[in-house]
Amino acid sequence: MIRCAITDGHGVAPAVMPRVNWIQVREKEMAARPLTALVASLVHAGPRIIVNSRLDVALAAGAHGVHLPAGSVAPFLLRPLTGPDFLIGVSCHSIAALLRAEAEGASYVFFSPIFPSPSKPGYGPPLGLPLLAEACRRVRIPVLALGGVNEENAPACAAAGAAGFASISAFSARE
Repeated sequence: MIRCAITDGHGVAPAVMPRVNWIQVREKEMAARPLTALVASLVHAGPRIIVNSRLDVALAAGAHGVHLPAGSVAPFLLRPLTGPDFLIGVSCHSIAALLRAEAEGASYVFFSPIFPSPSKPGYGPPLGLPLLAEACRRVRIPVLALGGVNEENAPACAAAGAAGFASISAFSARE
């Protein structure tokens, strides 16, 4: 199961590194130079490093991928700038968005919110495990559950077909 820690203004705690396969660096307030330095410092730490929204930073720092918010540019438009193994993920909040992301060349998707989550209040009511299961059946790319997912309910997401889960709070640097 892929475990993706999402940073959110708090960096990455050393204790998080052995518990995750991926780290999504989501430091929205950080300027390009310090963000590039942060990402570069993590690239050889073990987990795959994904940069939120900033393809320029991901490429400059040698990251393993970029994660795009819903409604961003189609992944196939970015692919000529990246290698074939570079991950391009997309946030999806509906089955239609999930199907579009796959058709446009996404490597994986975050599907959210699955459960109630204080960090996802503007994305509507929780989608729930049945819709997560449908989402996983409808695409060939990995679907990672996001939104209220933690170590306790992650196995239910895996049972629904999710390739893994992403979380801010489950892997918080405030540990």
